[in-house]
Amino acid sequence: MTENAIEVQRLSKHYGNLCAVDNISFNVKKGEFFGFLGPNGAGKTTTIRMLTGIIKPSSGQISIMGYDIQRETLKARKLMGIVPEVSNAYIDLSAWRNMIFQGELYGLARNQVLDSASYLLKDFGLYDRKDQLVKFFSKGIRQRLIICLALLSKPEIIFLDEPTAGLDIQSTAIIREKLRLINKNGTTIFFTTHNMEEANRLCERVAIINRGKIAAIDTPERLKLTIKRLQIVQVSFDRPVKLELPVDLQGVSRVEKAGDKINLHTDSPGEVICKIVDYARRERLSIVTLNVLTPTLEEVFLSLTEGEEN
Repeated sequence: MTENAIEVQRLSKHYGNLCAVDNISFNVKKGEFFGFLGPNGAGKTTTIRMLTGIIKPSSGQISIMGYDIQRETLKARKLMGIVPEVSNAYIDLSAWRNMIFQGELYGLARNQVLDSASYLLKDFGLYDRKDQLVKFFSKGIRQRLIICLALLSKPEIIFLDEPTAGLDIQSTAIIREKLRLINKNGTTIFFTTHNMEEANRLCERVAIINRGKIAAIDTPERLKLTIKRLQIVQVSFDRPVKLELPVDLQGVSRVEKAGDKINLHTDSPGEVICKIVDYARRERLSIVTLNVLTPTLEEVFLSLTEGEEN
């Protein structure tokens, strides 16, 4: 048995002269929370549609939990939950009827559907609204329902295409927390988002796709190290000090004030921290905050996709 939930080899998709996805290869491990990032038009949604068997690739191979997505589509899809870019809930049905209908489409036993539907709607804070028509739901409430629909069959892998885009703060927080718990319980998550902070907080690894090609794949922290710029040691004290700290600032290229904090740009943060601590002791200052600010995942994304529309 393979340890990978998804295996992609030399995958391409052409629409006439347009190459939407260009010979990409990557793996997603079972139980992994995997982010798939890229600018608009980079190939994210096209890739998800190929992975889930909605469209056929022009070339390449896709394996989902060991099943070839083209030759064993039904077997692979039975293991999936899908949250598409566009809502797939029936707006003229209630939340409850949507859940029951979804269960019928999956061929699930009625008792299983009733139990799972009740549990999921309660878990996502929707049970009190289960008899309301979906067309009267806000976007955030509707998105929670769509995730419930995707989870009804207890899938081994769930695909989410920008599930929190444009949502209210409460719905976003609920969805993020539920996704963490779902993943913690062993479900593999393949996740696209434009929110770099969201990807940084949720994903174990991320792939960045640009112009149909994979630009980078790694953990968020290791990707940040690819940005070749000075790090910042940021410090604040219990009382004001001069901007030019009377310490040996060898290795510090710039000192600047940032509100009540001082930023020291350096390529040797460890040495600078030691000097700051020594200085605070000599001057009998208390250090309120002391942090090393590394490049953000957003900076990595922008550096790899420069010139693309975000």
